[in-house]
Amino acid sequence: MTGLPKKSFRQLLPLLLPFLLLWVLFWVVPLVMGIDLSLQSPNSGFLDPQLETVEYVGTENYKRTLNDPKFYKALSNTFVYVVGSVLCILPLAFLLAVSLFECQRILRGILAFCLLIPGLALPGAMSKLFYLFFHGREGVLNQYLVIPLGFDPINWMMDPDFIMLSLIMQSIWRWTGVVTLFFLCALEGIPKWHFEVAKLEGLSPLSKIRQILIPGVRKLALFVAVFLTVDGVASFSGAYSLLGGSGGMMDSGLLLVTYVYQVAFPGGSGRFDLPGAAAMSLMVAPMVAAFLYLVLKIRVLLKKG
Repeated sequence: MTGLPKKSFRQLLPLLLPFLLLWVLFWVVPLVMGIDLSLQSPNSGFLDPQLETVEYVGTENYKRTLNDPKFYKALSNTFVYVVGSVLCILPLAFLLAVSLFECQRILRGILAFCLLIPGLALPGAMSKLFYLFFHGREGVLNQYLVIPLGFDPINWMMDPDFIMLSLIMQSIWRWTGVVTLFFLCALEGIPKWHFEVAKLEGLSPLSKIRQILIPGVRKLALFVAVFLTVDGVASFSGAYSLLGGSGGMMDSGLLLVTYVYQVAFPGGSGRFDLPGAAAMSLMVAPMVAAFLYLVLKIRVLLKKG
C-alpha cells in the first residue's frame, strides 16, 4: 500500500485546511442547498421568512424540466454554440501562436498583449463594443465588411439565421487571444534540439508544424477544449450583452444559463421559479461531466490503439 506517511499527512493538513474549508463553504454548502431547493414547490413561499413550513414536491421540478421543449431548445443551442466556438478558436489560436512564435521576441510580446485585451475586457465594455459591431445597418461589420463586399446589410441581433453566428463570433473575439497565449507558452516549452534536428534534416515549414509544433501543443489543446466547453455551457454575459435576458427572435440565441435566468427571475420571462431553475442547473452539470468524461475516455482508447 502506497501513500503519504501519517506524519507527512499531519504536516500537510494545516496547509490543506483553508482550502478544504473554503471548498465546503463555497461548493458543498451551495450544492446541498441547491438540491434542497430543487425539491421544493415553486408555490410554497420559500422566500417568505414568516412561513414555518416548506412544501416539498420530490422530483416534480425535474419532470417539468424534462417535459419543457424550451429547455431542449436551449440545450441544442448551447451545443451548437460550444462546438462552433471550439472548432473555430482552436485552429485560429494555433495559427496565431505559430505566427507569433516566428516573430522577434519584442514584437511577440507586444502582439500577444494586444490579443489578450479582449479576454481582459469588462462586461460593460464588451456590451458597448458588441453593440457597435452588430447593431443594424450602422454596425461596424455591415459598414466595413458586408456592404463593401456587395451584400445587403445583416441585422445580426434580430435575424434568427445570424443570432447564433453573432454569439460564436463574440466568443471567438473574446477567447482567441487567451488560447493563443496558452499555445505560445506550449511552443516555447518545446526543446530547442527538435528545431535543430528539423533544420539539419531540411524539413519544410508544413512538416515542421505537423511533426513538431502540433505534437507540442496536443495535450494543451485538449485542456483548452475542456475549458472552452465548460465556459460555453456556463456562458451568460456574452448573450446578455447582445440579447438582454431574452433568447432573441424565435429563441435562436437562447443558451442554457440564459434560460435558467428566465425561469428564476421575472427579468427574464416573468417567471419566478427558483426551484425549477435549480433543478435545471443540477441536471445540466452531470450532462457536461458525462460528455467530458466520454471525450477523455475516447482519447485514452485512441492513444492505446
